Amino acid sequence: MSKVVKIKKGLNIPIKGVAPKDLKDMPETSRYAIKPPDFKGLALKLKAKQGTEVKAGDVVMFDKNNNDIVLVAPVSGTVVEVNRGERRRILEVVIETTNNQEVIKHESPGDSAGKDQIIHQLLKTGLWPYISMRPYGIVANPKDNPRDIFVSTFDSSPLAPDINFAMEGMKEHFFTGVKYLSKLTSGDVHLGIDATNKGFFEETPGVVKNYFQGPHPAGNVGIQIHKSKPLAKGEIVWTVRPQDVAMIGKLFATGEVDFNRVIALTGSQAKEPGYYRTKVGASLESIMKTADSQVKSRYIGGNVLTGARIEKKGFLGFYDNMVTIIPEGDDYEFFGWAAPRLNEFSINRTYFSWLMPGKTYEMSANLHGEERAFVVTGEYEKVFPMDVMPVQLLKSIMVEDVDEMEQLGIFEVIEEDMALCEYVCTSKMEVQEILRKGINLMIKETM
Repeated sequence: MSKVVKIKKGLNIPIKGVAPKDLKDMPETSRYAIKPPDFKGLALKLKAKQGTEVKAGDVVMFDKNNNDIVLVAPVSGTVVEVNRGERRRILEVVIETTNNQEVIKHESPGDSAGKDQIIHQLLKTGLWPYISMRPYGIVANPKDNPRDIFVSTFDSSPLAPDINFAMEGMKEHFFTGVKYLSKLTSGDVHLGIDATNKGFFEETPGVVKNYFQGPHPAGNVGIQIHKSKPLAKGEIVWTVRPQDVAMIGKLFATGEVDFNRVIALTGSQAKEPGYYRTKVGASLESIMKTADSQVKSRYIGGNVLTGARIEKKGFLGFYDNMVTIIPEGDDYEFFGWAAPRLNEFSINRTYFSWLMPGKTYEMSANLHGEERAFVVTGEYEKVFPMDVMPVQLLKSIMVEDVDEMEQLGIFEVIEEDMALCEYVCTSKMEVQEILRKGINLMIKETM
């Protein structure tokens, strides 16, 4: 085994509600949704308007800047809702179906397929948006030539699913996906592997294997890029998630587009936590209603650090591999800060709970404060394992100093890499929101 990169700076948040390793099918639903906000970097335009009949695999939306990048219907049915937000921005395109088990078939180009054929197949089938690019964490541009492709095979975020368990039975499709992805780069495919739980990823042929050990964010692909082969100015790498690699592999092995996804239902308010087999965009109402009705709950698509708030009748996001349900935390207690707090977690020794290592806590969405003066405290640096000065970077974004943002390393980070900074922030800064504004400014200035 190659050298293990040990991540020392970080934090594992001891939150209750880990999903037991019990895989079952999620109850069938007739409603599915495509959510345009999931696709950073795309300017999407609607093709299938409300009332349109679509078949599985038909184009529903396309990118105005590159019409070849499309989003397709995961099921056949009728577009019944186009939900919009501010400035008529499309938030959801809802499809109602009577046959959600339909399989989408395409002719596979075979083992001899070259780069152009592979890209054409991924674009045509709607799988291209599963490939993201760094810098910026946006959907990749098919015209780019990436230096390398990175795949993180484990997730270290709070209550994260065990990817080895979630991908049981996908081994051969994963290997096939890696083989075809390797044809898209002049460099290598890098796998980030958990040194303590390698699984079948250890057996993957034709890749560079990088081993990581330590607290979150060790499983973030951005951290792995930084620690194994950092980005230089002007370089581009692509990233793909493990289940998406297997999806790509199945397409080229069998010609089938399989939008099935294994997700984990987690959180202290989930009455039936576990692993569920479902489909991208599926309605989550059937598993959301199992939440403890005695306490007001927060429903999150993704993990508690980077996930998006969704409604109880919400839909699974395009990139989500978990759903989390925690208390809303809108109840308050008088002089709560002065209590010994044996059942509350703190990264500092503010509460006596530090005397009980290994204990897990029922955490809520309560911020316990509001935005304050943004000062240098050294908190960010304790949980941020990159050679980047996070506070200075954020302040350069706030004053829109593009040159300083570039010098301070904005090309290396996206929201998930700095999510822990937001969690530990005494100033209660919206770190991820600020960072994305900076990234959008850099895209405007440089692309």
